[in-house]
Amino acid sequence: MKASAHRDLAGNDISRANGAGMAERTSTTVRVLRILSALALAAAGGIHIFLVFAGTGGILGVMFVLNGVAGLALAVGMLVTRGVLLKLVTLAGLLFLIATLLALVLALTVGLFGITSRFEYLLVPETIVVESIGIVILAITSAAVLRYAPEPA
Repeated sequence: MKASAHRDLAGNDISRANGAGMAERTSTTVRVLRILSALALAAAGGIHIFLVFAGTGGILGVMFVLNGVAGLALAVGMLVTRGVLLKLVTLAGLLFLIATLLALVLALTVGLFGITSRFEYLLVPETIVVESIGIVILAITSAAVLRYAPEPA
């Protein structure tokens, strides 16, 4: 009998089962976080695409299209990548949402590239909420992916 084995009341070795159960829970947690992250990125990108269709034009419209496409691409990447690429996509998604929210805050306060915004404009409050929640989700996902995601074989 191994000294390091964990045994249940019946004397059965359960150390392997607990390790497998922990790995399964961790895998499920990371999967759920990836889905939530993809939803947050898609929502942030979708808001910008919607604003273009709602009439935002000029250079701001072009930046919104690029932002929307990047958000949707990162959302897809969160769901389909694995290994090192998943780690890069997760960190890129986090930095993307931070930069997007920072750009909005700058536009609301001092202006950005000569563009100013107001809190009362279409979807500004909603965008702040979605991107703030997304940053929290992506930060948690980044920590989980960097810590628990298995390397490809």
